[in-house]
Amino acid sequence: MEVGVASGAGIFIFSILFFLSSAEISPKVGVNYGLLGNNLPAASRSVQLIKGLKAGRVKLYDPNPEILEALSGTELQVSIMVPNQQISNISRSQKLSDQWVKTNVVPYYPETMIRYVLVGNEVLSLYDQKQGWPDLVPAMRRIKGSLRKFHIHKVKVGTPLAMDVLESSFPPSNGTFRSDISVSVVKPLLQFLNRTKSFFFLDVYPYFPWSSQPHNIKLDYALFEGGNLTYTDPGTGLTYTNLLDQMLDSVVFAMKRLGFPEIRLWIAETGWPNAGDIDQIGANIYNAATYNRNLIKRLNAKPPVGTPARPGSVLPTFIFSLYNENQKGGPGTERHWGLLYPNESSVYQIDLTGETPESEYPPLPAPENNEPYKGKIWCVVAKGANRTELGSALTYACGQGNGTCEPVQPGRKCYKPVSLVRHASFAFSSYWAQFRSTGGTCYFNGLAVQTMKDPSYGSCKFPSVTL
Repeated sequence: MEVGVASGAGIFIFSILFFLSSAEISPKVGVNYGLLGNNLPAASRSVQLIKGLKAGRVKLYDPNPEILEALSGTELQVSIMVPNQQISNISRSQKLSDQWVKTNVVPYYPETMIRYVLVGNEVLSLYDQKQGWPDLVPAMRRIKGSLRKFHIHKVKVGTPLAMDVLESSFPPSNGTFRSDISVSVVKPLLQFLNRTKSFFFLDVYPYFPWSSQPHNIKLDYALFEGGNLTYTDPGTGLTYTNLLDQMLDSVVFAMKRLGFPEIRLWIAETGWPNAGDIDQIGANIYNAATYNRNLIKRLNAKPPVGTPARPGSVLPTFIFSLYNENQKGGPGTERHWGLLYPNESSVYQIDLTGETPESEYPPLPAPENNEPYKGKIWCVVAKGANRTELGSALTYACGQGNGTCEPVQPGRKCYKPVSLVRHASFAFSSYWAQFRSTGGTCYFNGLAVQTMKDPSYGSCKFPSVTL
């Protein structure tokens, strides 16, 4: 009991500090503006749409000149990003860093309200680029030095990290950074953020832990609709009413464990997918609207709500994302996080200030996939697939695995009728059936789609995935 009281007192003291330090930070909710689509509106039009959502901020994934020009003269605070592939070179050369800032910040500042330069994106999640991890913080120092050189003092430097920087996140008080990065990368990062009074930028998605454990985590708890659903952390006695707060506080306690209890959090990405593949539970418009609307109400609450470990603290946030982006790879959800369709229409009505009453929104379509699908699924050629690209995808799929395309060889059961689409559909289904368990997807650069309708014919039986 005494430990709990002492811990609670400490949290209370820190919460006062956070409230005071947060006073200068606006809670205005922003939006992530990605460009991985071949059908997106022009930059000038996109900026108008962002303003129409009543966003206070916008985050770009590169320093796109056309967008930065379009943002000039607006009141939108802007974050830009140093691409991952430039980090190592910048870390070793102040000259390169100076040139980057001279090219990507100086021509637009201050007319475009650039406020944050983010060095890389989820760098510590890219294990195939592990050799570059030690370059992250040196590159951040270089960029900060370059900003000072050009007398730009109101721009902070940070880097967005994903939740997988933690090796333990439950209960929140047990939050611990991964042992492979904790001392070598994260501690120097926290020292830099603390010294420069910057933020720990975090990409945090309750959808992922919920969708991987839908029977252990209640959907309402993930959507801020839990009512009397709560979880009490046995280590601190803090009570949680939603999954996001648990995730955020696990990072708070991880930072505290390394000796940095006061660094402020910034939610660099969060949201909920509005659609997905057949095998992706809970990805629908109803849940996406519910999550984002409830989140926005919390973020704009006066006084600020904060989290159980940091009550009263402001949580600056970027919602992911502005558009559904059709050129993102991976499972279907990856292409369905947008607030808007590329044709500029709303996926669902939303006001990022939280001022529009719920009663003024039109009814949402009822969710139809909140329970896991049970049955067989096939992977077939998508309608309108490019024939030239399809041939290459067929060749790729047939080159993977063991006997993937043997049934579509001359003289075999699925060879006739001779059809590129039929052969490719068989190859896609066969590939996916073999590799889904190890991360294979039914996508093939947008050429494939899942179906519940068995494409088999005659004696030709297509392999399937059974859920």
